[in-house]
Amino acid sequence: MSPKMVLPRESGLLTLPRATPVLPIHSMVTVIARRCSTLPLAVLIAAGCAAMPPMAPVGPTPTVVPGTITETTWEQTVDALHSFHFSIEKENRLAGTIQTGYLPGAGLLEPWHYDSVTLGDRIESSLQPIRRRALVTLTQINTGVQVNVEVIKERENPSGPTRHSPGVATYPGGQPLQRDLNVVIGGSTPPGWIALGRDAALERVLLTAIVA
Repeated sequence: MSPKMVLPRESGLLTLPRATPVLPIHSMVTVIARRCSTLPLAVLIAAGCAAMPPMAPVGPTPTVVPGTITETTWEQTVDALHSFHFSIEKENRLAGTIQTGYLPGAGLLEPWHYDSVTLGDRIESSLQPIRRRALVTLTQINTGVQVNVEVIKERENPSGPTRHSPGVATYPGGQPLQRDLNVVIGGSTPPGWIALGRDAALERVLLTAIVA
């Protein structure tokens, strides 16, 4: 006869799950303090990243249009700039350049102006003075006319000198009258502007309007 297998008797005790170890009070305080100590560092890093000036966007690639630079080509370029309410400041047909004057940035309440292409641009122009100027270059090459558009964007410097209203300036009696009618605090220069780089969005829109 084969030997019988003897099974162990089941224990009458219940198996309870292991309890999660509880840290002492002083250990919990230490862990919380360590985690909280990293919060100011993260805030400083995030603030530093936000304070860094944005990189100037790269403008669109110059477009080549078949043909030659003619009177019609030139006038169409000027008309395209006028459609965006840019005034023409300088024209040099020998160099093939058309430079506009400064145009104040259009805000949210000026939908008839198109220089603020994005909603962010319009909000920015509504909160602070913004201006832009454009430079269009027409270059004759073997395959046609190369059209390049460059738009410079600037923001007014709030720390610049403040212009007085007429009649505020006084002059010593022993000195001749100065004929500078634009008297300002800190010198005779107008308030400064801070360069924000190129406006790539407006450059693309202008380039499309010129070559259309």
